[in-house]
Amino acid sequence: MKRNDSPITGPTPLTLPSKPAVGAGRSIGAILVDAGRLSLADTERILRAQREGGARFGDAGMALGLLTDDDVRYALSVQFDYPYIARESNLSRELVAAHQPNSRSVEQLRALRSQLMLRWFDTGADRRGLAIVSAGSVEGRSYLAANLSIVFSQLGERTLLIDADMRSPRQHTLFNLGKRAGLSDMLAGRAGPEAVVGIAALQDLSVLPAGTIPPNPQELLGRQEFSRLLQSLGEEFDVIIIDTPPASRYADAHTVAVRAGAALIVARQNRSSVPQMAQLTQGLREFGVTLVGSVLNDA
Repeated sequence: MKRNDSPITGPTPLTLPSKPAVGAGRSIGAILVDAGRLSLADTERILRAQREGGARFGDAGMALGLLTDDDVRYALSVQFDYPYIARESNLSRELVAAHQPNSRSVEQLRALRSQLMLRWFDTGADRRGLAIVSAGSVEGRSYLAANLSIVFSQLGERTLLIDADMRSPRQHTLFNLGKRAGLSDMLAGRAGPEAVVGIAALQDLSVLPAGTIPPNPQELLGRQEFSRLLQSLGEEFDVIIIDTPPASRYADAHTVAVRAGAALIVARQNRSSVPQMAQLTQGLREFGVTLVGSVLNDA
């Protein structure tokens, strides 16, 4: 018998990574298998159906009942290195930039983001902060600050959202952070950098909530500690968006805008007072704040 020195080998074993790899160029099937969302047997069933019907992998998988729309959204987010929000996420539905990234309102936010990059954030290394201000209440400051922060983070900018509304804060509710230490605690020396919270579902986005409601918000914001804090945070983040209380009721918004260096004014259609808006604009200019634009909220 003729001797054969070559070892007898079977099929090359399939080795899966222990955790999903970062994804450009990987197929939807491989991404879902790696994530534990799809079995190898079901992947083969989908591939057969795909070959027979000429459909895309995701469409074929959903037609067979083996994939959900959420599975496909997850795989696409990995392929395109884009933040993914599961439908059962505990983030507020007001965060449309996370939950409805393809909606018309989010496209408008992206257009605003482009304008802000050109007019402020790309114009100097020290231009990191932007205050979101309005004259009255219920005009959409917190909504705009939160969603604008999300679209900046989706661009890959290291983004920090600061809730400087220490009167009626909302960002901790929108991002489901609960009651925790925040800006007021840092300014009072009762908390450190750990008060800044990374949002796991939205890479490149962190939030500094308002923290404990203090008896003296204006005094806290007027201290040099706030300026030093913004300068320090500017070394860690590319973009800092700051939510504020209504300027017609409190002086806090002017103080924050001066510290940040720039402001974006928000008004609500059929609600905002034109005289109050004019007074706010004039006051900010007198303080030397750069007004990068205004947004009319028609919702």
